[in-house]
Amino acid sequence: MLASSRWAAVWNILRLVAALAIVVAVIGQAVRTIGIGIDAGQHLPTVVTNFFSFFTILSNCAAAAVLVWAGGRGLGGRRRTADAAPAADPAALAVALASVTTYMVITGVVYNTLLRNVPLPQGVTVPWSNEILHVIAPLFLLLDVFLGPGRRALPWRSILIILIFPILWVVYTLVRGPLITNPASEQPFWYPYPFLNPNNPDLIFPGYAGVAFWVVVIAVGIIVTAATVVGVGRRRGQGSSGESSGTRSGTVQRPSRISSRGR
Repeated sequence: MLASSRWAAVWNILRLVAALAIVVAVIGQAVRTIGIGIDAGQHLPTVVTNFFSFFTILSNCAAAAVLVWAGGRGLGGRRRTADAAPAADPAALAVALASVTTYMVITGVVYNTLLRNVPLPQGVTVPWSNEILHVIAPLFLLLDVFLGPGRRALPWRSILIILIFPILWVVYTLVRGPLITNPASEQPFWYPYPFLNPNNPDLIFPGYAGVAFWVVVIAVGIIVTAATVVGVGRRRGQGSSGESSGTRSGTVQRPSRISSRGR
């Protein structure tokens, strides 16, 4: 069933529905967050920038864009018979899907293990939006690894591409944090998550040692998740992973001509 074009059409519609739900959830939380900032007379550019500095928001926005790309491409391709297998995803789309799936799974795991019970001021979060961004969307992306049509087998080196965004985000967060005044508390720093705040007294180790601990732990989680996503994709994959026998550097071995002369 998973290899039929009928299933591909159904799942691509679900991808578009999931993307719409994510966009609505991001907008719902943005309206709440920005509205609170305006009512409190906070510096609006800082409030907006802080909102889009959360890994959750960035990963969900990226996931929505890639789901629209995958779903739109799947529904807009050439018509096939109901039982025909869907075409393999282009390499760029396959890497993008593997990347956002990794980010969303990590978002779900980190939030539900480390952040769900962190107390926040009353009314800061939108409950239904929070569940979509941290539970429903990550679960859908995880299901997409196993059920999504057109999976292409990626080479293992794709994991290095997946790691680029989290590395850049951590560097950005740690460099920007001490340069920003918290618009709500007026503290001379702002970090999106408590485990990245070196001023947090509840860290396992004090200061940046505690931050480094959690960065390493989550980095290991990202690598394992990325390897799992790529591994499942390779098992389910269609198309070449760049490691198939008989090919090297895009060339195909040709049988040598054997002359019959002299025989």
